[in-house]
Amino acid sequence: MDLLPLKKTAIDAAYAAGRIIRSYMDQEIHVQEKEGGTNYASQVVTQVDKECEQEILSYLLPTCEEYDLAMLTEETEDDGSRFEKDYFWCVDPIDGTLAFIRNEPDFSVSIALVSKEGEPVIGVIYDPSTETLYHAAKGHGVYENDKPLEIPSMNNYLTHITDKPLENTSRSEDLKQLLNRRVDELGLSELKVIEGGGSVLNAIKVLKNPPSNMIKHPKQEVGGGSLWDFASTACLFQELGYRVTNFEGGPLDLNRKDSTFMHHEGVYYACLPK
Repeated sequence: MDLLPLKKTAIDAAYAAGRIIRSYMDQEIHVQEKEGGTNYASQVVTQVDKECEQEILSYLLPTCEEYDLAMLTEETEDDGSRFEKDYFWCVDPIDGTLAFIRNEPDFSVSIALVSKEGEPVIGVIYDPSTETLYHAAKGHGVYENDKPLEIPSMNNYLTHITDKPLENTSRSEDLKQLLNRRVDELGLSELKVIEGGGSVLNAIKVLKNPPSNMIKHPKQEVGGGSLWDFASTACLFQELGYRVTNFEGGPLDLNRKDSTFMHHEGVYYACLPK
């Protein structure tokens, strides 16, 4: 299958959703509740999320018919077609809805194409706040807007990217010990933490602040992000050759059978010297 025409369609869809988001920025947004995980971020939705999803679907649904693809989106019930087709679109119309509601940056549009086996082969991320597009297709490189993505020079400290304060993360003491061991192993001067934001742009921050990582331990509580929180950026990391695994180092289960949540295995993104 030729991935580049499908990536172009995903890019067009992301830009279109971004235009909708930008039209609502700096406005007061009405918040609705939905069924989600144990954390508040997974339980909120806005009319803007729904409008963006419908706009994205207007671009992607024709490809489902033409290429026999399935569809999984955050704001529509999972119909199970992702287990039947060879590939499925995995869509988060607004990742980081809480940041969007609060008129803060760190929210984005995320679109991925994932194989039935769980391998991401297309990843498209659009940041409406900075009007920056990140995109990749398997075997075709990673781009920031229209240029190959450049990884900055390595700092002399380790940066940990997290959506919440380190003290409030699952198994925080274990995580602190792990991070400090990594600082010592790499011969770095210290640990720095960047907190807040949605999972998608947080993964981009890992690429922008090397040596760096974003780590979530497995946990029993339902949550830990969903398939659509990691699929697009996993494509970028795989194409760049950086670590994107579950906590134990195995492949991310990006077509999980019994749920869309990722708490069962955790995630481990890293941008370290090769």
